[in-house]
Amino acid sequence: MKKLLRSISVIALFYFVPNIAWQALAQELPMSRRMADSFMARHKDSILVGKNTATKWDYEQGLMLKAIEKIWNRTGEGKYFDYIRKDIDQYVKSDGSIRTYKFDDFNIDNIPPGRALLTLYQQTQPDKEKYKKAADLLWKQLAEQPRTNEGGYWHKKRYPNQMWLDGLFMGEPFAAEYSLLFNHPEHFNDIANQFALIEKYAVDEKTGLIYHAYDESREQKWADKKTGRSPNFWARAIGWYAIALVDVLDYFPKDHPKRIELIQYIKRLAPVLAKYQDKQSGLWYQVIDQGNRKGNYLEASASCMFIYALAKGSRMGYIDASFAENAKRGYAGALKEFVEIEADGLLSLNKTVSVGGLGGTPYRDGTYEYYLSEPIRKNDLKGIGPFIFASIEMEIAEENAVGKGKTVGLDYHFNHEFKKEPDGSSIPFHYTWEDRLHSGFWLWGNIYRELGAKTVAVTGAPTAENLKNIDVYIIVDPDTKKESPNPNFIQPNDIQAIEKWVKNGGVLVMMANDTANCEITHFNELAKTFGIQFSNKNRNMVQGTQFEQGKLMIPADNKAIFKTTSKIYIKELSPLLLTAPAQSALTDQGDVILGISKYGKGTVFAVGDPWLYNEYVDGRRIDTSFENFEAGKDLAGWLLKQVVNK
Repeated sequence: MKKLLRSISVIALFYFVPNIAWQALAQELPMSRRMADSFMARHKDSILVGKNTATKWDYEQGLMLKAIEKIWNRTGEGKYFDYIRKDIDQYVKSDGSIRTYKFDDFNIDNIPPGRALLTLYQQTQPDKEKYKKAADLLWKQLAEQPRTNEGGYWHKKRYPNQMWLDGLFMGEPFAAEYSLLFNHPEHFNDIANQFALIEKYAVDEKTGLIYHAYDESREQKWADKKTGRSPNFWARAIGWYAIALVDVLDYFPKDHPKRIELIQYIKRLAPVLAKYQDKQSGLWYQVIDQGNRKGNYLEASASCMFIYALAKGSRMGYIDASFAENAKRGYAGALKEFVEIEADGLLSLNKTVSVGGLGGTPYRDGTYEYYLSEPIRKNDLKGIGPFIFASIEMEIAEENAVGKGKTVGLDYHFNHEFKKEPDGSSIPFHYTWEDRLHSGFWLWGNIYRELGAKTVAVTGAPTAENLKNIDVYIIVDPDTKKESPNPNFIQPNDIQAIEKWVKNGGVLVMMANDTANCEITHFNELAKTFGIQFSNKNRNMVQGTQFEQGKLMIPADNKAIFKTTSKIYIKELSPLLLTAPAQSALTDQGDVILGISKYGKGTVFAVGDPWLYNEYVDGRRIDTSFENFEAGKDLAGWLLKQVVNK
């Protein structure tokens, strides 16, 4: 108990005294995982919301599943994915219908679990089409959702003519990801319009704060007869809006003309949030602009939402980097004021307001007194989810300096496979950043991004022009004629360009495959420039699920690259043959598994298999004794540290 309490105190102290080493806490699980594990321990089989006695399809469920997905993406632990799938499978039937969901309610609060549907659909697994069908149903709801005269979604059918800030979080991140995933570029204008209407009608001209809602008809008793706005600034409503902005931008096309408008909205909001941040605690009040008024209190859910939005907005470059400090101060305050460690070691989160609404029965008038009258709950999901969001951003912030300003390019020229989509279009797949199936590198790419690097596709041949802005260049499994009808074999001009680029300080990663599935001949012409050859031998041939046949151990005295990793899985690999300047980075039973070549100012890393693709890092296939996810993070960090100024 005392040890756990000390860990929170040290974390909080870290943010006030920056030179305290974060690594001192390495023996403790990160706060994001500890809170997620605590939540899952309390909700073992299903997610029960508030005072409900039965589970139902609910936005709080969707919020928590997204938080758990973030943990999965950061750890590669399959238990988090399994939790998401098992929860959703209690609702989604094979035909895509959703238990307890009522389409005709046109309640935008029912959309957030759709984000979990999209996650599940993008994974390699049987019967995944049911998740697409269920997502289509939610998309249909948005298409038919009643709207204001200018196209804003009503919050619910029974709340006519009203746009609530909550609704932006409920609907738009799902709509943005669905639009990107299923090729609805025309819908991004509609998404941008939802935010534009809030900016137009709900933002207070004097303070920059945003009212909870506005009623286009001015008929509600809570609505100002001139503006239609509700009377007060409820912090969590603004928090929903802030989260929606930074999450929608994850999917909004980079070249879309409305993208800059969304970024301007978060730029406008960030200094407003900083202004109303309590100077002593670093947190935010329930009624955000009336901190000194009797009865007001520091509220957990809104504070965590603001921490997340400021931290992520800063990390992504949407707002000035200085706002990361506001997020850090807020997080230190959240740890001190809200987090409690129970006798059983589980974490709890205090001081989350249970609800906040307008209208209805009994009637909620939006006054200061109303917002202070709603009950405060312990372990309310609307606080726990944002706390996990915020914790993850804080954890990313502590490690992303290693990749800041660096670009990792993945070859799409020599590896150039395509697959047909249901609509008949063809998209690149197999060892690509975008591919979230078992065949892709999405998770390894996410590791680089969370380490602060930018990931890009190198779609053309490796010319000096194509490589000039690349710091780490990864070539994986060049195509044979079996894999591509017109493969791009590595040519002398390619070798010359890559050799010069490495010599000037580039970091090259060469990942072959077993000889039956990789164009070894031309790949070896490049490799021999650096003293490396992929042999014709195949080893670690794994039969079925006998995963121990693919085991490789990292010796305790060989931690230069894999500092946190002991046991990895690589199957059907091609061992290396090395000559100077190349050296072995891992040898097993006389076979060189990993090789490093220092060449000029640059570095070459080679391995005979693309072993860090999703199938073997996402925790779903091989057993938990293997540490491929950790190895991928170790390797990514090491490669980024090899980059020199060219």
